[in-house]
Amino acid sequence: MSEQRPAVQQNASEEIPENLAIEIRKLAHELSNALEVIVQTTYLLGTVELKEPGSEWLRMLDNGVRRALDLNLSLRTYIKDHTPK
Repeated sequence: MSEQRPAVQQNASEEIPENLAIEIRKLAHELSNALEVIVQTTYLLGTVELKEPGSEWLRMLDNGVRRALDLNLSLRTYIKDHTPK
């Protein structure tokens, strides 16, 4: 099952206004904090022996968390790259 996202076409030289970038950075930071709780909980769950289907659910959770972390990193990088220096 593959998600299709609309392509965002934005000139690389376009900048996010500073006040908006600050707010988006705050939200991305808070998202990072929330994801860290999930990452740590996933790790702890991985240290105990789970029966099926629990171990499969843990793998699904881990995959979802990794995707969310990658997306959050992409968001933070995009904000950094498009914020006035």
